[in-house]
Amino acid sequence: MKTKVNVLSLCVLMLLLGQLQIASAWGMIGHRVIAEIAENHLSKKAKKNIQKLIGDQKLAYWSNWADFIKSSPDSALNTTGVWHFVNTNSNLPYDTFVEELKASPENNLYKSYNRVKEQAKNNTTADLTQRQQELYFIIHLFADAHQPMHVSRAEDLGGNKIPVTFFGRKTNIHRVWDSDLVDNDNYSYSEYARVLDIHKPKEYNKYYVPFEQVLFESHQLANKIYDDVAINNDLSYKYIYDYKYIMEECLYKAGIRLAAELNEIYG
Repeated sequence: MKTKVNVLSLCVLMLLLGQLQIASAWGMIGHRVIAEIAENHLSKKAKKNIQKLIGDQKLAYWSNWADFIKSSPDSALNTTGVWHFVNTNSNLPYDTFVEELKASPENNLYKSYNRVKEQAKNNTTADLTQRQQELYFIIHLFADAHQPMHVSRAEDLGGNKIPVTFFGRKTNIHRVWDSDLVDNDNYSYSEYARVLDIHKPKEYNKYYVPFEQVLFESHQLANKIYDDVAINNDLSYKYIYDYKYIMEECLYKAGIRLAAELNEIYG
């Protein structure tokens, strides 16, 4: 976490990865949508303290940093890929699911997010680079927790080994949920955030749940996705009809809940 990042090298890397359209949780647009929604609901104190870390730059700008660094030559950064997902057995009841989370390896989405969150809350005297990187991981990993194929099964790499077609194009079920569903409407990230973020503040509390519950919701949705793709792997308009609004609810909940996390940590 203390590794200093060469800013110029990182910017070049970000541009290259953007061109390559590498699959990552929610893809680049999805992560930016979530970060934009979260930024809309920061408390004044959290916004001020985050500004001390990143200046006037938007959260959306840094929302994909944790994916970009997977290609860094720095081993402290390029080994964090396992932080982005957690694997459990399928179709678990809540209590058993939480037991598996607690017994899971230290470097997965559940353990890594909680660890980084605690560092960000308690280690306020760390150097600027470390505190910035903690923020970037929080923005990204919390969003990952709402992508169902990042809370799924080890044997198929979260659906990466399950081939499907999406409107005739060869892909896999993981990528469908990373980016294909999100990109289908051709919104920019700011447009998508604006059309999703329409609820009144008094409605937000119903979305706030413990992190274990966040992951369990994704686990339950992943089970449904697996069941459906076992029946039909030729995905097109029917799949959009079945899952577009479910996917959008995942994005929205991630954004609102991320705002609450950031307000807790930095507010």
